[in-house]
Amino acid sequence: MSDHDHPHPEHSDPGHSDSGHDIPSELALRVKALESLLVEKGLVDPAALDALIDMYEHKVGPRNGARVVARAWCDPAYRQRLLADGSAAIAELGFTGRQGADMVVVENTDTVHNMVVCTLCSCYPWPVLGLPPVWYKSAPYRARAVRDPRGVLREFGVELPEDVEIRVWDSTAEVRYLVLPQRPPGTEGMSEDELADLVTRDSMIGVGLPRAPGAKSTSAGTGP
Repeated sequence: MSDHDHPHPEHSDPGHSDSGHDIPSELALRVKALESLLVEKGLVDPAALDALIDMYEHKVGPRNGARVVARAWCDPAYRQRLLADGSAAIAELGFTGRQGADMVVVENTDTVHNMVVCTLCSCYPWPVLGLPPVWYKSAPYRARAVRDPRGVLREFGVELPEDVEIRVWDSTAEVRYLVLPQRPPGTEGMSEDELADLVTRDSMIGVGLPRAPGAKSTSAGTGP
């Protein structure tokens, strides 16, 4: 079952298109042209640029979200505030911004699993998750997350029992979603920092699960 009942208003983010094709905005084209010019003149190292983008996509942004999740796992009062008013609770930790001004946090339980998509383009909560991964912006993910969420989860390595309800939340330019994953078993007594290390970007989108204690960090999923 999908709770895909959030109407998608007209998006105001630059570069968003409802044509079904990812048409770069004028700003995006200018940035790309500037990047190409700087690389051509030897002023920017492409490898260093890729490393910088990777840092913001996989480390800086998701670490913010991981801190939010770990705090909710450790502090029941904070968890209640987070679920009641995601924007305010996230702002308590200093994570705010235009791409995450209106946040709704949805909680995974033994009977409900949530996942997030933006069916029209790629709305994404930058302040807590950094830059959106390529697969999140892809047409196959945007379409199949709604049509076949269980199959998409399976491709990410998440196999859920048939009696677990899957709810799909459609992000918009006005409202962004963050999944509060379930705390892994065997983490009793772990510090907030240790718990944050278990939280993955994909688990906060809902296409992955937190790492088990002692598990090594792996690269993020590549998507369907």
